Amino acid sequence: MDFRPIERAAEAFQQSVAAGEIQAICRRVFGAEALSAVELGAGMYNNTYRVSVTGQERPVILRVAPEPVRQFRSERQLMRNEYASVPWLTAIAPLMPRVLAADWSHEVIGRDYMVQTLLDGVPAPDRLGDYPRSTWPGFFRQMGAIARDVHAVRGPSFGPVAGPAYATWSAAVTASLEDIAADLDSAGLDAADVRKIAAVADQHHDVLDEITEPRMLAGDLWTVNVMLDATAPEPTITGVLDMDRTWWGDPAADWTIRMAAAKADERGTFWESYGTPDRSPTATRRARIYEARHLGAVRLERHRLGNPDGVRDTYSAMVAVLAALT
Repeated sequence: MDFRPIERAAEAFQQSVAAGEIQAICRRVFGAEALSAVELGAGMYNNTYRVSVTGQERPVILRVAPEPVRQFRSERQLMRNEYASVPWLTAIAPLMPRVLAADWSHEVIGRDYMVQTLLDGVPAPDRLGDYPRSTWPGFFRQMGAIARDVHAVRGPSFGPVAGPAYATWSAAVTASLEDIAADLDSAGLDAADVRKIAAVADQHHDVLDEITEPRMLAGDLWTVNVMLDATAPEPTITGVLDMDRTWWGDPAADWTIRMAAAKADERGTFWESYGTPDRSPTATRRARIYEARHLGAVRLERHRLGNPDGVRDTYSAMVAVLAALT
């Protein structure tokens, strides 16, 4: 087998599986041998490989989760969460890869893995910059329409799609903040500001609990996780990837909404297809709590990626959020 893993430092969070493990997975799933496996570098959590298999007309995508002991509690079993989300995402099914196999048994390797179809197109970060900026508004309108369709899906409870489930939105948000704080503790990082936000969320639960209907949150839908048509004259979204951080909750808490509001540039056309955001006083207060949760998660991710300057930046940003909330 032609095996091309990404070389990483021994202390890096992501660690490749071995060629023999990929062969064992292909024998389990397809009853056939892998001809080649090339690790793809865009993702920052799972290890992802494009694998050619004997008897398969097209390559497939193999995604392998981190070893259980390496996962933060706030990011635990994200692949299982994505798998649980698939039946709820039929509104965007034509854009998503199909799951060919998923294995949580750890009988083949000691990590969860999922095999999916290979989507056509090229990653948006690799292609969007080739287009004139005058065409970018159309891309962000497409993003708004996709987010609108995801957020229209109603769920049975609050919290991650695969659980744990919460009866109220405030309970789900507070639990998430407490998990992030515990993860920061385990990483040797100061979590006092996140705990203050958790206390605010608990104290002002009535503001959060104005949200009574759980809606699907994509979790990580933005340019890095979409595919574009390689030859279209304007940016045309053909695929959506990595729906592993899905939640049931307030759509305003979604990472997508944060990114759409982050800059006053072409992304403003997102709202033309998505709809006008709620800017009421209570919605603004909730948005600050959501921003704090995002900052806590970003701090963990930057720590995972060995970015100490980025970690430090989250502390000053959190000071501003706390000042606005208290």
